[in-house]
Amino acid sequence: MDHEAVIERTRRWIADVVIGLNLCPFARRPFDGGLIRYAVTEAADAESLRADLERELLALAAVPATDVETAFLVHPAALAEFLDYNDFVAECDDLLADLELEGVVQIAGFHPLYRFAGTRPDDVTNYTNRTPYPMLHLLREESVSRVNDDPARVAEIPKRNMATMRQLGVAKVRKMLGEPGA
Repeated sequence: MDHEAVIERTRRWIADVVIGLNLCPFARRPFDGGLIRYAVTEAADAESLRADLERELLALAAVPATDVETAFLVHPAALAEFLDYNDFVAECDDLLADLELEGVVQIAGFHPLYRFAGTRPDDVTNYTNRTPYPMLHLLREESVSRVNDDPARVAEIPKRNMATMRQLGVAKVRKMLGEPGA
């Protein structure tokens, strides 16, 4: 696996989709400031991925936010099935507790087949969390709190993102993600 190619595609997704469509209004500053750590794992199963996630969580917690504010653990070979991935993400809170990182780091999940509860697989709103590869976004709680100065504004982000996806339509969004046949 070419780690640099995976990282470059992930960076393009952040630039073109996350920042380009303003899905996360807080992403530009750490992206432009070079404060994002990208790690690619060869893990092919949940157990190996958990070990790599533990290392990444500890690495993030060990450095100041002025050096690395947030991190992505990209795992192209592990948890390709969304339901398996979703179960894994649900268990990540246990790992945070085990590492005494609750309230320090939170984990957000992204996946090429992401599906919100109650939606059809082809619903365009699922694309707010669809990515080129399965990945875990490790966010420092202090960073989230700092940008979360207006809870009403933050609460509107998912609604606005879903409206953006509906306006673009599935074909355009699939093309932006570089999906086959798009």
